[in-house]
Amino acid sequence: MDFPPEISVFILSLTAPFILYTINHVSFLQDPQVILAIGITVLTTILLLANLSVKSKKSTDPLFYVFAVFSFTSVVSITNALQHDGFIKGFMDFYISKGEPYLSTAHGIMMSYWDGVVHYGLLLFMVHRITAGKPFRSFALVWAGSMIASEIVLITGIVVGKYGKNLLPAFWRNGPSLVLAVWVAAKLLNRPRELSIIPADKVEVEQKKALLYRPTDLLLTLGLIGSIIFTAFRGFVVLECSLDFCFTYIFQYEPYMKDSVGFPKLTMLVFLFYVLPLLTACVYGLYAPGCTWMLDWTLVLAGAVAQMQWTYLGASVHSRTPFTYRIPRDEWKQIVTLNLLYAAVPVLLAVRCYVDQTFFMKNVPQEQTSNGKKKN
Repeated sequence: MDFPPEISVFILSLTAPFILYTINHVSFLQDPQVILAIGITVLTTILLLANLSVKSKKSTDPLFYVFAVFSFTSVVSITNALQHDGFIKGFMDFYISKGEPYLSTAHGIMMSYWDGVVHYGLLLFMVHRITAGKPFRSFALVWAGSMIASEIVLITGIVVGKYGKNLLPAFWRNGPSLVLAVWVAAKLLNRPRELSIIPADKVEVEQKKALLYRPTDLLLTLGLIGSIIFTAFRGFVVLECSLDFCFTYIFQYEPYMKDSVGFPKLTMLVFLFYVLPLLTACVYGLYAPGCTWMLDWTLVLAGAVAQMQWTYLGASVHSRTPFTYRIPRDEWKQIVTLNLLYAAVPVLLAVRCYVDQTFFMKNVPQEQTSNGKKKN
């Protein structure tokens, strides 16, 4: 019996726990070099089996195969998170000790939850859309932004943090993951946008409105400005700014930024050098009409910020983070609220751009009417 491609991908991804459990209980498979070889072999097999599931189709989007492989790794991630939080056991012991020990940190666990739930859901949904011949570009951009941010923080955090002194072979599997995510993003950005059909006269009317007459955009602009200030401030804090307020903040409000694992510091630096310019560009995009690029980059930005904030905030309150680095109990509510608001702004902006694209359409010449013909 032939299963639909999306069901085949789902079944293939569920083999991950069985493979992990088997390796965990067979000692000769637990050598670091063997672990890397097994990983390459398994992912190659998943790719070939995914190809068999669509052999009857004349052509298949190459992104289908990428999503099929990442769906398998997402199940590995959720298995890792569940074991380290005590819900299951006997699956990841070998991999943590001889593969990627940093996945047992609070950052690694919270990253694994995001990968195993949010990424996995998006991947299966996109595989379904591809096989059904339906558009999936917008959802894939969210996934790409999230995946790229996750891998950048993970790879650089490993190298500059305390785990960089003893890199094991399995570390190098993160490189292809980052490259594939960037390739997916580049491929998607080069494809036509999924634009709504909007009458030209409606576009013209909407684009003539000043920011003050667009209350939703005004609130989002204020939120973006606040996010820019907060991003710059936390960047200065992790760069060891000598101002007293910066010193007080890192010790009394968000001490997790000082954790020697390196991931929180790299998160703040990614916010500072990559997210801050995008936030600034989005302020311009809400002010100036016709910035069609907003429809793409707000999705990438939302995915990246949501992933990093989930991992950072979750790790800063997780039991595996040393008590001295967790958010102080007296400041817990305000710091958590502030971080949630910071994550919400790009997500709300992406939703606003996705739901109503009118303001971001190409500028409409004044001599055009609603039917696109020139006036007499």
